[in-house]
Amino acid sequence: MKREVALRVNGKVCEVSIEPSETLLDVLRERLRLTGAKKGCDVGDCESCAVLIDGKCVPSCLVLAIGAGGKDIVTIEGLAEGEKLDPLQQAFMEFGAVQCGFCIPGFIIIAKALLEENPKPTEEEVRRYLDGGFCRCGAYTKIVKAVLSAAHG
Repeated sequence: MKREVALRVNGKVCEVSIEPSETLLDVLRERLRLTGAKKGCDVGDCESCAVLIDGKCVPSCLVLAIGAGGKDIVTIEGLAEGEKLDPLQQAFMEFGAVQCGFCIPGFIIIAKALLEENPKPTEEEVRRYLDGGFCRCGAYTKIVKAVLSAAHG
């Protein structure tokens, strides 16, 4: 039986009718057409579907959408301000850390959470924090450099 839920996504309240078993990832992608978060492993291991919920980085494939009602959800689409990219998004482009692009939204969200916690991390701290993300292209070095550049300006 479907339920109406108000999801606050990227600063906007979205009323959606969902099944209690639907994941936040599926609702974001299929109902709200926010396709930045990717369905990778679907078990929370690859972080390709990472979003921020109340400032905390979580794999959206493991969150039931019904439980996200009333929380502040930020997706990769919510980081830019109009045409102005978030400094992390800009750094990923400048350092060529985008490769095929599949994992990049998740890595940027993970990095955003890191920089909120620790605005000036060391390289070791960045590597440790990003450890849960999985990049099939092997762009890890460029990803780390992009995060450090965004952090240290």
